[in-house]
Amino acid sequence: QVQLVESGGGLVQAGGSLTLSCAASGFIFSTNIMGWYRQAPGKQREVVAIITKGGTTDYTASVKGRFIISRDNAKNTVYLQMNSLKSEDTGVYYCHLIGAIRGDYWGQGTQVTVSS
Repeated sequence: QVQLVESGGGLVQAGGSLTLSCAASGFIFSTNIMGWYRQAPGKQREVVAIITKGGTTDYTASVKGRFIISRDNAKNTVYLQMNSLKSEDTGVYYCHLIGAIRGDYWGQGTQVTVSS
């Protein structure tokens, strides 16, 4: 079965950096689009970054120039490097398998808290 397991969240001061990882299993990772989403307290979940099977990336405007999404197909892992973190980046970050035909697959989420 599809499993997505995030790690790497934590508490960081504003201006700091964190790198999130999402280990995937149960599907052919290299042929799928992957994404990172986040949900801040009291807000809807939003897309942060996506990466295609070919490595093309896209970002929501608020993180462009600060966050980098990447993937390692040999390790079935997608990463989110987050730099120059701001308090508004605080939230639960989720890994998502985009466009799956047989279901809607998300990781359990990892908390990122940025203190100002």
